[in-house]
Amino acid sequence: MKAAALYSAAGSLLLTTLAAAPADSAPGAPGTAAEARGTAVAAARARAAGVDFGTCSAEQDAPAGLRCGTVSVPLDYAHPDGRQIALTVSRVRATQKDPHNSKLKVRRQGALVFNPGGPGASGLYFPVIGVLPEWRRIAAAYDLIGYAPRGVGRSAPLSCQDPAHFYKGPAQAPTHPSASYKQERIAQAKAYARGCAERTGSALQYYNSLNNARDLDVLRAALGEDKLTFMGASYGTYFGALYAALFPAHVRRMVLDSAVNPDPAQIWYRANLDQSAAFENRWTDFREWIARHDDVYGLGSTPEQVRVSYEQARARLSAEPADGKVGPGQLQGAFLTAGYYDDLWPSRAEALSAYLKGDAEPLVGIAAPVAGTAAEAENANAVYTAVECNDAPWPTDWAVWDRDNTRLARVAPFETWDNVWANLPCAYWRAPRQQPLDVRTGPGELPPTLILAGERDAAAPYAGALEMNRRLAGSVLVTERDAGTHGIAGGSNPCVNAHLEAYLLEGRVPGRHAACAPRPEPRPKAPGGRAEQQSPRDTLKGKAERA
Repeated sequence: MKAAALYSAAGSLLLTTLAAAPADSAPGAPGTAAEARGTAVAAARARAAGVDFGTCSAEQDAPAGLRCGTVSVPLDYAHPDGRQIALTVSRVRATQKDPHNSKLKVRRQGALVFNPGGPGASGLYFPVIGVLPEWRRIAAAYDLIGYAPRGVGRSAPLSCQDPAHFYKGPAQAPTHPSASYKQERIAQAKAYARGCAERTGSALQYYNSLNNARDLDVLRAALGEDKLTFMGASYGTYFGALYAALFPAHVRRMVLDSAVNPDPAQIWYRANLDQSAAFENRWTDFREWIARHDDVYGLGSTPEQVRVSYEQARARLSAEPADGKVGPGQLQGAFLTAGYYDDLWPSRAEALSAYLKGDAEPLVGIAAPVAGTAAEAENANAVYTAVECNDAPWPTDWAVWDRDNTRLARVAPFETWDNVWANLPCAYWRAPRQQPLDVRTGPGELPPTLILAGERDAAAPYAGALEMNRRLAGSVLVTERDAGTHGIAGGSNPCVNAHLEAYLLEGRVPGRHAACAPRPEPRPKAPGGRAEQQSPRDTLKGKAERA
């Protein structure tokens, strides 16, 4: 689903790396010699041009200290002298001050580039995260770099439909949809795929993960870095891994936070099924937590009783949407975000409890569509769809989708069908498809990389981190045990942060595997109290991921 970027294509495709691709590779192969040459040409130009950082535009509403610029990349790397697009880049310079003793000077280690995932998420606000205590030592040593990937925001933005028609409520979200409802959603998926093709034309095919990896190398060169220090979260781990496979000699240090499964067989249809199954487990975790706090929320003392309370709210919202805006679809969306971030559990439980007691205001506050964010949300969805659909073959026969997901929904009803509707335009896609790159690096080809993962992460199931660890020789996996928050770097777990700092600041890694105890569970909050606020860390780092 959107934000986690974990949808996979059928078929196991073991393919060669870019460096091994012959000059006459067939169209759609993961990398041609022409694209390799084009990337080198674009990187050389970018190094010569640099990035002219200045004031960020008014619409970016940039905090003090954040500077913005652009980097030019080819739309099509096979033709580097053809159409160029500009990627918007942001920076906060390294403070070079020890956060514990401002009189001590810290050695600058270059630029740390971050991508928050998606596809479709922007990292432009990432650099201001350096003001948070968990990030100050890293911000002292590195220029923090964010950017909007191709298609996102001001970086040659994509759109597939009028935002006014994309982002609205109320909506239904049946866990076992009828045949007529399925036909309605098929028609919508076909219209959306058609809109993407008509609005973007032949350029649509160039919005894909391989080009995101190539763009990263051009950005590295524009920043004047001989080697890249990169942190990717969620989907950012996938094209970070592509970068590692395509440009291993250009990697200095790489952090892959909440790693997705890079197996070509998982890109992207099959991981869709894995993710839906994993969200059912997280939904159970959440209901167990609510049940343990029945004295606060009154939603049931067992997970099954909590589920019944949730279904009562769904039925009531189906008959009469809250404030005319929040239906079952909006309820499900609000509770899905709690599957990503357990610090949202109290606000969701509070809103459900209040709603069932007659007060809809908390639920409307967390679940109602916000008209002012419609354009941003539609853009993020357009990029997500384009990248995922372009990256790999998808089943084009509805019967395959219907069969696989009907079976899955019998045991994992919470998210399965909404996950289908988010991805179904790929069945009717009109642009050429890529073949997934077989991500692998041999011993000594790549510096040690740091992989971070929550053991119960639903957006990026833990099996993906294990597979990433196997495929990147010399990589190290740090696991937050029995925890499911999506994106754990620089968060509330001191053990995880200690590994992150040791790696980024000193290049030290533990053995091939290391484990951290889970973060504390969130504290319950009684209904009627002040609404829970999103943490500053999540505001800065996770804003786009929660689209």
